[in-house]
Amino acid sequence: MSRRLAEVARKVGVSEATVSRVLNEKPGVSDATRQAVLTALDVLGYERPTKLRGERARLVGLVLPELHNPIFPAFAEVIGGTLAQNGYTPVLCTQTAGGISESDYVDLLLQQQVSGVVFVGGLYAQADAAHDHYARLTDVNLPTVLVNAPVASLTFATVSCDDAAATEQAMNHLRQLGHTRIGLLLGPRDHVPSRRKLAAARAISERWGEPLDDRRIVHSLYSLEAGQSAAARLLKEGVTAIVCASDPMALGAIRAVRREGMSVPGDVSIVGYDDSALMNCIEPPLTTVRQPIEPMGRMVIELLLRQISSDSAITDELFFEPELVVRASTGPARE
Repeated sequence: MSRRLAEVARKVGVSEATVSRVLNEKPGVSDATRQAVLTALDVLGYERPTKLRGERARLVGLVLPELHNPIFPAFAEVIGGTLAQNGYTPVLCTQTAGGISESDYVDLLLQQQVSGVVFVGGLYAQADAAHDHYARLTDVNLPTVLVNAPVASLTFATVSCDDAAATEQAMNHLRQLGHTRIGLLLGPRDHVPSRRKLAAARAISERWGEPLDDRRIVHSLYSLEAGQSAAARLLKEGVTAIVCASDPMALGAIRAVRREGMSVPGDVSIVGYDDSALMNCIEPPLTTVRQPIEPMGRMVIELLLRQISSDSAITDELFFEPELVVRASTGPARE
């Protein structure tokens, strides 16, 4: 007990006696100090006394599927910083192969009495994945916000980049450059954002009077290596341009083009998605569709705080407009 008191006191910058008064619900402690002590208990991994567990900690779970794709650390930076500005501490929960599952993280966060949870990518966007653990969040009315396109059965507050607009921007850009044999490199078949991109691409192709050729659609994991393998299949179909569902996929596509002895954009134009870090520093600099990360991240926290303050759920999906960033990886179609 004395060790716990000392650690918490150092963390908060108060005396051990003050910590003791908070833990024993004694008077003479300000609300701000009381909350700081309870938050320090959570951060240091100590259980709150049973009589204090009914209060939610000023902690917010921030669940990410990975950190290899630069878009996820970028979102984490914006969301984590905005949380801190509002007096909340983000608890970063990153999944790894063979590690703690998303469902396990939900259980851990509920045990810590967090004030809310933000998911930036996860099983909620995969139609064929297990979704049972999300029901545990709704059962306790825990404020929750998702980033980008959940399956229809999950009605949480959601902040999404407009996948249809992103696809239209990329395809129209390539069309203006004279490309008619455009390939699509998308995420897994059950991934909702990729489904939205594919539906948009089909609609655009119909407007052009050229139905989308299924042989020019390839589904892949969101990684450079998977993107390279998938892009190689598109090159065999004779595409002159590839629209990719992520920047790492686009980097894989560039590598696939070069492995075939061709060049970007001389032989094949490549468009990415996200405009993640350093995409203007590769060779050639990547044309990509930028997600507006900062305004999206701020809206995530606004929706979360509105739920925390009102104790009522929000189920809307808010869409943000992407922006095509034209760089050197796209050029006129070869004859």
